[in-house]
Amino acid sequence: MSGPRLGFVGLGWIGAMRLKALAEAGAAEVAALCESIPERLETTGAEHPAAGRFDDLEGMLERSEELRLDGVVIATPNALHAPQTLAALDRGLAVFCQKPLALNAGEAREMVRAARKADRLLGVDYSYRFTDGARVLRRMIEDGELGRVFSLDLVFHNAYGPDKPWCRDPALSGGGALMDLGVHLIDLVFWLLGDPEVRTVRGGVFRGGERLSLGRMTPSGEVGVDDFATAWLDLRDGDVIATLAVSWNAHAGQDCAIRAAIFGTAGGAEFRNVDGSFYDFELARFNGRSGEVVTRESRDWLGRAILDWAGRLAQGNRYDPEIERSVAVSEVVDAVYGRD
Repeated sequence: MSGPRLGFVGLGWIGAMRLKALAEAGAAEVAALCESIPERLETTGAEHPAAGRFDDLEGMLERSEELRLDGVVIATPNALHAPQTLAALDRGLAVFCQKPLALNAGEAREMVRAARKADRLLGVDYSYRFTDGARVLRRMIEDGELGRVFSLDLVFHNAYGPDKPWCRDPALSGGGALMDLGVHLIDLVFWLLGDPEVRTVRGGVFRGGERLSLGRMTPSGEVGVDDFATAWLDLRDGDVIATLAVSWNAHAGQDCAIRAAIFGTAGGAEFRNVDGSFYDFELARFNGRSGEVVTRESRDWLGRAILDWAGRLAQGNRYDPEIERSVAVSEVVDAVYGRD
């Protein structure tokens, strides 16, 4: 196995999936494992016996030179992203972070500043960019095949809610469905349109059908996060409008509904999941009442984001200003939540 030597922080389902993608592709060396749950550390450690094992990040970073680490992959609760990323960057390590990058825009700016100062590659797992459908859709927009795009309508409705208790604690998660699912859609809007200026953001968040503000006491007396959120983005001086809706435990008639519908003056397109699948996607292009499916794919895209980051790190890439898009994503989230 070759490639950068990496430490993996957080070995739950997402962290283990990323590690597996890198290991199977031979794209990185598993140099260190960090996990606070002993059973997870034992299981993954048995699969990678040469890797150092740690139950806290500080211990791993103290031995980063000895381990010859090039970077770390973070898959921990949202509230830990900023402090863990900053600690790793301070040691001169590159970082690939689970989405969202941070709890809020202030934290995201601090992380980006630290990456720029350290001149280290900072990446975040906005994975839907790496689907074939999203890539082709972006090229269609850039090449003018749809004419002037003036409207986007995006949804991500999940018939289930997260099974991790921290996801419903605003101090640990920073928010609910908007932080979990909405950030993917906001990132897609910016990525597809080439980072347009945001003029106005409006939106609302709900829990159990009742309007709330993040952290506000609900009528039942619980401090909760949103299970439904909607947003309206006025982009490019009003030339483009993007609307978004996301939810947990949705009455969607299927496991999930993921869709990005694009409307242009010369055509339309829709990137969407297939038959309620979390993993199968297709891109359709429309002209009037006719349409055709342009791409279709299954799970192959899942590991592409981490493989892309590891590949760039192997080539010696350092700070990439593309990460600054994640600050803009956090700014939209803050605006919807009404945070300063």
